[in-house]
Amino acid sequence: MMTPKLREHFERELRQSSEAEARGDLPTAWSFLERAHILSQAHAGAHLQVHWRMFTFAWRRRDTHELLGQVPRLLLAGPGSLLGRAPLGNTGGASVDIFTPMPIPEDLQALLRDA
Repeated sequence: MMTPKLREHFERELRQSSEAEARGDLPTAWSFLERAHILSQAHAGAHLQVHWRMFTFAWRRRDTHELLGQVPRLLLAGPGSLLGRAPLGNTGGASVDIFTPMPIPEDLQALLRDA
């Protein structure tokens, strides 16, 4: 279960993604989804929520590559989180390998450390 502080930051990233998309700032919207993904990886429900948001973002953009890339991620996110197998720092998009760990931004490292 996410700590209240982690949940607050996770939800803020999702909200900022929605706001950026509404402004038409798609790269920033996607970046906030990636950050939410990093925060969610150890939490199956939140992890699935982010991949669903990535899927629907791709749907609205008619991005076939991202849509198809999110399907296996939707299938593996829950079990990966529950089994502790999610690759830390992975940003969750189809442009990165599904099993590759990645560096975690410093501000998110602090949040995850405290969680």
